[in-house]
Amino acid sequence: MSTKRTHRTDLAADIRREIKRQGLSAYRVAMDSGIDRSVAVRFINGERGLTLSTASRVCEMLGLKLRPARTPTGAR
Repeated sequence: MSTKRTHRTDLAADIRREIKRQGLSAYRVAMDSGIDRSVAVRFINGERGLTLSTASRVCEMLGLKLRPARTPTGAR
């Protein structure tokens, strides 16, 4: 068993937090990111997640950047 700690974040929670921080409505998120309003509503309410493609569009609209997590040298 490995004792290494990995740094993980909850991408969905981070996106929801930023939407709330910016005071955006589901309608505004949907319109500005080009996603369906019902998807935005259900995501913001925590009823569903987002595909990576959709998360990328929402992040771009929010001014956030998605980037791969760094792995330690030699990690598999």
